[in-house]
Amino acid sequence: MNIKLINIGFGNIVSANRIISIVSPESAPIKRIIQDARDRGMLIDATYGRRTRAVVVMDSDHIILSAVQPETVAHRLSNKEELSEEG
Repeated sequence: MNIKLINIGFGNIVSANRIISIVSPESAPIKRIIQDARDRGMLIDATYGRRTRAVVVMDSDHIILSAVQPETVAHRLSNKEELSEEG
């Protein structure tokens, strides 16, 4: 199995294979998901005190907060996939 890692900002790295979705934190349902994960102890805050701009949903039921735009994280993810197809 090939493990792909993706930078979600400030040197924080997650397994790209385990990402389900990358969403914006603006909507009420996403805010409820964040609060629910916080209550269950499944929230990982990787913002370093900055504003949350992306919410990464993992297949392990963890929710990761990132200070990087969702488009940036998705772009990094797509670049990783393109590089692995070439190599």
